[in-house]
Amino acid sequence: MVDLTVDRSNSVTAQEWDQRTKLAAVYRAFARMGWDDLIYTHISARVPGPEAHFLINPFGLMYEEVTASNLVKIDLAGEKVEADEPNEINYAGYIIHSAVHEALENIHCVVHLHTDWGVAVASQKNGLLPLSQFNLFHYGGVAYHDYEGLALDADEKQRLVGDLGVHRMMVLRNHGTMTVGETIGEAFFHMYNLERACKIQIAAQAGGEGDLALIDKATMKEYQREVPEGTRFGDYGSLELAAWMRKLDREEPDYRN
Repeated sequence: MVDLTVDRSNSVTAQEWDQRTKLAAVYRAFARMGWDDLIYTHISARVPGPEAHFLINPFGLMYEEVTASNLVKIDLAGEKVEADEPNEINYAGYIIHSAVHEALENIHCVVHLHTDWGVAVASQKNGLLPLSQFNLFHYGGVAYHDYEGLALDADEKQRLVGDLGVHRMMVLRNHGTMTVGETIGEAFFHMYNLERACKIQIAAQAGGEGDLALIDKATMKEYQREVPEGTRFGDYGSLELAAWMRKLDREEPDYRN
């Protein structure tokens, strides 16, 4: 059983608590969107500080149950950092997320989902097609990683990171989607755009009338930079995440517990 009584509000730094709160908000936001998968899939965030620790959801909780306190802090070996941590993690989640956090120190957040349309696009040989405006925000393009079965083999970590390269978005063939970012807001907004593009592709293909109208390569190139740029309002994705946090504060503020 998962312990829902954990309280970390007075036992971590202010910087870690802020990271925990933002990460819990992303779990709740994706739950509201219907992008969760029972107790599976995972979102992680690096803990501020010199230690290579990161936060991930306890195995057994639905996204709507995740709070700032019950996120589990682990190291790159998958060991729990807090001696009194009662909950466990999904080992497959550890393999995927530790691969990125170990290899890419500039990446502070990793999102991995199994939505119907994400898996559907991941199962198509041609992958993601440039069909909608949401594709314009796929900075640096989308990477692909071939399916190797359940992510239980530590040897896969090197291949996963190698396929990711400098990309911020990845389609895991026959599996799902993954995004990364230097902030939680960046990874969140990348996943929002990637999932919307996947959903629109499946909807467009379901129409079944003639060829699809693809966005031309010149337009795609014009809009796609190597890395996302922030705006005068803040880092990439910061406004979008802040808006969701305000919504959650109004409707389910317990994510901050």
